Amino acid sequence: MCKALIAVVDDEEPIRKALQRLLRSAGFETVAFASGLEFLESLATVRPQCLVLDLHMPDMTGFQLLERLADTDKQIPVLILTGHDSDEIRDKALIWRPAAYLRKPVHDQTLLDALELALSQ
Repeated sequence: MCKALIAVVDDEEPIRKALQRLLRSAGFETVAFASGLEFLESLATVRPQCLVLDLHMPDMTGFQLLERLADTDKQIPVLILTGHDSDEIRDKALIWRPAAYLRKPVHDQTLLDALELALSQ
């Protein structure tokens, strides 16, 4: 069985690399992007089955990326990761109906479980 391609969008390189290592160790293929714009441009040639998305990034926030994705025909389950959790941010994020809303640092198994659930729906 071919494992799913998971896209990681996070402006912090150490986090991107750590997430890629974790996902690869679990058997997933991964592709990582430092910005939402890079990710959107990749959709012309790359078709991930799930997106792991940081909310707080310069230039284009995760919220702005979610808005742009909503304007396309691409239906991609999203796992939101944030290091800036608050009731306001959580409420704003949940409007987009993510497959999961997780706080950094996230436990590896929690992320993998959320990913498996998102892919199964």
